[in-house]
Amino acid sequence: MAESDEDQKNIQWFLKYLQSDRHYSTDTIQAYQQAIAEFTRFLAEIPSERKPLTQVDSFDVEAFLSDLYERKYARNSIAQKVSALKSFYAFLVKNTVIANNPFEYVHLKTNHRRLPRFLYQNEMRALFQGAGQNPNHQLGLRDTAVLETLYATGIRVSECAGIQLNDIDLDNRTILVTGKGNKQRYVPFGEYAQEAIETYLSDARSPIMAKYHQDHPFLFVNHYGRPLTSRGIEYLMDQIVKQSSLTTKIHPHMLRHTFATEMLNNGADMRSVQELLGHSSLSTTQIYTHVTKSHLMNDYKKYFPRNNDSLKSN
Repeated sequence: MAESDEDQKNIQWFLKYLQSDRHYSTDTIQAYQQAIAEFTRFLAEIPSERKPLTQVDSFDVEAFLSDLYERKYARNSIAQKVSALKSFYAFLVKNTVIANNPFEYVHLKTNHRRLPRFLYQNEMRALFQGAGQNPNHQLGLRDTAVLETLYATGIRVSECAGIQLNDIDLDNRTILVTGKGNKQRYVPFGEYAQEAIETYLSDARSPIMAKYHQDHPFLFVNHYGRPLTSRGIEYLMDQIVKQSSLTTKIHPHMLRHTFATEMLNNGADMRSVQELLGHSSLSTTQIYTHVTKSHLMNDYKKYFPRNNDSLKSN
């Protein structure tokens, strides 16, 4: 069942608030909208009555959660839906549309956070080799520049897609990155990324833009000279993997994990890594210390003689 006029009005009001006041990304807003839509569909399937969103009570919430568990949703997925709906109803309470938030007292136990997957040096070498194998030379230069940028800076895929020409200072090797909530930060990069970007600008971006009569400020472009999107970068990465010797699926976000892990492994201060990654909380950055500790423990067990019989002296 489609939402009632009142429900639709409240939903659009909330989504506009997320965009204009909270400055959430398009993907995040879409996730909130999908959670609300799923809850609306669930309410429509209740045979006894067609209850609008503003008349939901705790029994409806419990029934919805039970339905999600029965349909074998992952706990993290359920937690994300609950978080979205809790925010939606908190917004309605704040704006005196309803008196109480039916999701207010829902607390799900979270699973232990899965350690982020990072790439080893041999995997990174294979990726860079794969990027250079694009049969379209200009797009190969573009692929290499995107890969170097993501790896050298640890920025998010959406942040990479949003880079404009005025944001990048090739002389000082810095990028002004616009992150979540429109927060900006300067991120440095090295000579490899500098060389890749400069070559891409002169030998790929300019001729592609001229060929398709495009005129916009975004740094990275697609085959037709239009701004490269986050989805485009994910597709680009899939193609690089296919052209490489790697057999596992690699998401571009893994480059962010790799950047953070290598920084900490080589002695970087956690506060510096937090600032470079654009994390609002240090606790978010601390997940990478678990990765480095796990990595160190594996090496310890592998290479310390008392933990490896093959290394013990006779």
